[in-house]
Amino acid sequence: MTGNGADRAREIEQHLNTYIEAMPEAHQALLRPPTFNSFEEERLHRKQMLAGAFRIFDKFGFSDGVAGHITARDPEYPDRFWVNPLAMHFGRISVSDLLLVNHAGDVLEGDFPVNPAAFAIHSRIHMARPEITAVAHAHSVHGRSWSSLGRHLDPITQDACAFFKDHVLFDGYDGPAVTVEEGDEVARTLGTAKAAILKNHGLLTVGHSVEACVWWYVSMERSCHAQLMAEAAGRPTLIPDEIALATQGIQGNPDIGWFNFLPLWEMISNEKPDLFD
Repeated sequence: MTGNGADRAREIEQHLNTYIEAMPEAHQALLRPPTFNSFEEERLHRKQMLAGAFRIFDKFGFSDGVAGHITARDPEYPDRFWVNPLAMHFGRISVSDLLLVNHAGDVLEGDFPVNPAAFAIHSRIHMARPEITAVAHAHSVHGRSWSSLGRHLDPITQDACAFFKDHVLFDGYDGPAVTVEEGDEVARTLGTAKAAILKNHGLLTVGHSVEACVWWYVSMERSCHAQLMAEAAGRPTLIPDEIALATQGIQGNPDIGWFNFLPLWEMISNEKPDLFD
């Protein structure tokens, strides 16, 4: 093992690439994100992933009243995003229910209003981060419990290392976010990171794909759960910074986030085929 985190990350990546290159081409294709021939094709894919994401959030108990939203940028019109309707339960959302909203807050497609917090926060993050496709936020139990401590996650597990030096703490809770100025504050604090712990509020993740964004949220919620349990039992052992950084280079890679989502998609798309409606 090399003694430098960056070198270790390259070493791991080289081993993985060698393993993948030895696979048949058909198997390699399964490990690559999809490509699309038209905006329409890509739009449908993003909307299907988004509807599936809400069903996954419901299955994992992340639904909580009208709180929580996931957005996906439209591939043709980058100043527009698809989002869940206000007050529709995550477990009922299908492709046809999704709203198309622009950065001015206008609902361009759909028969329901948009959650004002979804617009206030997500529109500003989409504006500030043109390279990302999706934003996820919910009031999941372990994430909001951990957020009350006002601390970053520690690198105590391989999974938590995905967020090592790649998540921020937003310490500006001032009640429910309903103005774009508050959304701007969240976006500024997030910077280039993939995730934020919103103190006294919950978690927020972003991703280069809907799939990666949702996986980051699921993994971060579980990492909060793991650290809460570990600290209740004793004092967790921290992974050394250089190893945590090397692990982050692999576990925190956008393509790995996309890939980790696939088993969740396989599960939910088979269990809840009505999400395609």
